[in-house]
Amino acid sequence: MDADAIDERMMSRALDEARKAARAGEAPVGAALVNATGDLLAIAGNAPISNHDPTAHAEIRVIREAALRLGNYRLIGTTLYVTLEPCAMCAGAISHARIARLVIGAKDQKGGAVFHGPRFFEQPTCHWRPEIVRGPYAEESAALLREFFKARR
Repeated sequence: MDADAIDERMMSRALDEARKAARAGEAPVGAALVNATGDLLAIAGNAPISNHDPTAHAEIRVIREAALRLGNYRLIGTTLYVTLEPCAMCAGAISHARIARLVIGAKDQKGGAVFHGPRFFEQPTCHWRPEIVRGPYAEESAALLREFFKARR
């Protein structure tokens, strides 16, 4: 399977996790992490409310699960798919985990730290920078977030 097909399939799976998170009352963000051959290592949605853990963002959850599964905190050669631009905390975890490639759905002007805000990976103090790709389902990811927060206002 080629990289574009894997990107589409995995971002679709991450979007499904975002929908599950929304149904649970969490901000609708989903993430999936695959190894270099495209095999799924971990998949999760946001869960800070249900886990009583402010660090339980989708990205952190999949990084933790994959690191435990592989027995290594460095996730060399992996690709992380996330439906929303990562925040500074998640960008830091991505860098420390040495994730090779980051595929992002919707941009986040308010809380994002990749294209917005601190632009984490552009900082001279950032030791590891993944390849950053705008992924498929960006509009679907953004629409899910808009609908979720509109319903709460």
